[in-house]
Amino acid sequence: MAREAGTDIALWRWAGAAALIAAAVVLPFTLSNYHVFEATQVMIYAIAVLGLNILTGYNGQISLGHGGFFAAGAYTAAILMHRYGVPYWATLLPAALVCFALGVIFGLPALRFEGPYLALVTLAMAVAMPQLLKYFDSVTGGNQGIVLVKPLPPPGIGLDRDRWLYFFVFAVLLLAIRAAANLLNGRTGRAFVAIRDHPIAAAAMGINTARYKTLAFGVSTLFTGVAGALAAIVIGFVAPESFTLFLSISFLVGSAVGGIATIGGAVVGGFFIEFVPNFANDISEAAPWAIYGLAMLLFMYIMPRGVVGTLGPGLAHAMQQFRSARGAEK
Repeated sequence: MAREAGTDIALWRWAGAAALIAAAVVLPFTLSNYHVFEATQVMIYAIAVLGLNILTGYNGQISLGHGGFFAAGAYTAAILMHRYGVPYWATLLPAALVCFALGVIFGLPALRFEGPYLALVTLAMAVAMPQLLKYFDSVTGGNQGIVLVKPLPPPGIGLDRDRWLYFFVFAVLLLAIRAAANLLNGRTGRAFVAIRDHPIAAAAMGINTARYKTLAFGVSTLFTGVAGALAAIVIGFVAPESFTLFLSISFLVGSAVGGIATIGGAVVGGFFIEFVPNFANDISEAAPWAIYGLAMLLFMYIMPRGVVGTLGPGLAHAMQQFRSARGAEK
């Protein structure tokens, strides 16, 4: 009976995922170019939040510096495209590798810190990155940044640039979600969660906590670096002022609102990051951040585990109740 219930829930999940994918495929043909661009930004932020969820939600390490890794990925892609003529799609892997290496290098000393102390250490990354980008102006363009030409779609597919980039980013998002699910549902993911919940017990069971915490940092920044590269490609411009401390805080807020220990919550977090500041500014130009703060508090008060973290178990419980009621009738 339990196995059948689990099968039903899995089938409903697959059906729901298929419906969402179908809706996402149709969506850009119903929107203007500007709204297609906004939807693309949502998916880029979702990939970045997904990376942060792996680190914070599944491994328990708090980071306020992921905006810096986002910038590293964006500038890696921009420099390769602008200076070396690398095709835009070929910049994703170098950006991922650069940010993975930075994450591992940064994660090693971070092993000495826990909780708020680790958050302060990672904060240094977010604060320092814009200044470093300005300092190496011969490579990064300094305050002027780097202007890129948006890539053209492949010939013969009948899509303009905005819609082609939408589908390109959408494909990367699906691959990122699948890769994260495989990682977190496997042995590595179980080790991450064990270290998060009971680090002493995990070490006693033979889990190399230093290695897995460093790996979590590297994998997390890898996802964020890919998101940064996609942002550079889609926007067509990078500059130090685009990667402020608020970007790092936004990633953490989006992770908490969506569901900090969930995969699907990353997409909800992407929506929050992209649209809530704009809505707040439309409601009150005088005090937009007050509206933003109230929206964040409202979400966390109603759904303290995030949108997906709260609704997901509730839907699963409702499915079990429905199946039990149907079985009783039979």
